[in-house]
Amino acid sequence: MKVAEAVGRTLALLGVKNAYGVVGSGNFHVTNALIAEGTTFVASRHESGAAMMADAHSRMSGEVTAVTVHQGCGLTNALTGITEAAKSNTPMIVIAADTPPFDVTSNFWINQSMAVRALGVAVDRIHSARTAVEDCVRAVSAARNERRTVVINLPLDVQQQDTTWRPEMVPSLVQPSKAVASSGATQQLADLLERAERPLIVGGRGAQGARVELEHLAEISGALLATSAVARGLFTKNPWYLDVMGGFSSPAAAALIEGADLIVAFGASLNHWTTRNGELLSDTLVVQIDDVRENLGRHCPVDLAIVGDTALVASVVTAELTFRGAHNQGYRTADVQQTIATKVPWRTVPFEPIDSAAFIDPRALTIALDDMLPRERQVVLDSGNFCGYPGMFLTLPSANRFCMPLAFQSVGLGLSAAIGAALAQPDLLTVAGMGDGGFMMSLVELDTAVRLQVPMLIVVYNDNAYGAEVHHFDDASQKQKQIVEFPPTDIAAIARGFGCDALTVRAESDVIGVLDWVRGPSTRPLVIDAKISSFPSWVLKHSFTAEALA
Repeated sequence: MKVAEAVGRTLALLGVKNAYGVVGSGNFHVTNALIAEGTTFVASRHESGAAMMADAHSRMSGEVTAVTVHQGCGLTNALTGITEAAKSNTPMIVIAADTPPFDVTSNFWINQSMAVRALGVAVDRIHSARTAVEDCVRAVSAARNERRTVVINLPLDVQQQDTTWRPEMVPSLVQPSKAVASSGATQQLADLLERAERPLIVGGRGAQGARVELEHLAEISGALLATSAVARGLFTKNPWYLDVMGGFSSPAAAALIEGADLIVAFGASLNHWTTRNGELLSDTLVVQIDDVRENLGRHCPVDLAIVGDTALVASVVTAELTFRGAHNQGYRTADVQQTIATKVPWRTVPFEPIDSAAFIDPRALTIALDDMLPRERQVVLDSGNFCGYPGMFLTLPSANRFCMPLAFQSVGLGLSAAIGAALAQPDLLTVAGMGDGGFMMSLVELDTAVRLQVPMLIVVYNDNAYGAEVHHFDDASQKQKQIVEFPPTDIAAIARGFGCDALTVRAESDVIGVLDWVRGPSTRPLVIDAKISSFPSWVLKHSFTAEALA
């Protein structure tokens, strides 16, 4: 068979079961080979959308997913989504057709390897017919075992080479052993937890799947629990859970976090969002545990850095504290528990609605939606001034129900990510929260959602502007701000044109129309064109403070 077919079939046998892309002549045969070997393929309307669908599918399923694109422009169209995936350590393969180096006069010619490397993305290639299987194994191993996004360049001339291929030529991937921390490091952590009066354990994306171990450690040490934003929901229903640490924190949660005398972060990067530009770490001992050495201390200084697997480290330290007979009350007092129950949830924070006959307060809107939507849901965010409202007011039933593709902080990735998340977890209602700016950038993928009959809810917080810029440059003149403001757009009409159900919301009474869609057997998305009042969210303050410091 041809190398193109061998590559597609090999990747499928290596575990790539879901792929997204836009097919052109350069990736036609490899994509069909994936499908022939059992991979499910979804055709998006734009390559950036394909990359984000694959990214979110991988985040919510834990699988290595694939993106398949044409050479040159097909790859460059996908680069924003690929960069988001790479910055998020998403295990994803990008199969990119490539123009041979002898054909530099081709319209499609660019140096794809250099373009991708400049973005900090791993890049590999299919070198020859003889090495095709080996090349695929190397790339998928890096994606799965090192949690990397890997672009595989597949030159057109190599694709057409003849090769001998049989399924038994594809080896089983070796599962790497988990990183084991040194006994000295775990002893030090046990010492710190035993002495701490107000400890806090923070779980990041690297702590997914280790809830039980972390809760046991928190219980014996008297620690409160929190997560980074991307791991939101990890400790849902635990009475000592503060929800998200950082820019999303409620005032009461932030005060408790800042009051901790020891913060132990498992699989969390402790970036400026999570630490509120370092404010939440002042006069606090900080321990960071990660199974990748390079991640330790990358964003902020730490007092103790431990290389190790989250579940293993937590279990070893819990066993050590148990052996010592330690069982601290720590931060778990009756007063703190009362504060967590009555003041930490954002819904308990009082606010005066900012609304009118024409516009609804985004907080009131989101609370109303939270009350009427099914509990079994997952929430996907886009970027913007609005993102804290769906990010914090929409409650989550459990872990792995929150997808926040903001590592590259690009507007316009949320809709495609929501489609990928919906396909990864089809038994859940997928709720996408996005601004009108991000929606208008990506609305072409409504066609994909309708074609696939995905019954997702898309909430567009519509202030007819790039709201973050409007409020960030508050001291600018009205004329100057016109470049980030737009005439009113009938987003509901646009959505209906794509075949979606749609609803325009200007008041809480309008939201009731969502119930009809929820109760009925729907096979298409519902788009809410929410005409919101516009004011700076609390998230914006921390966002632009960080930008100024940078």
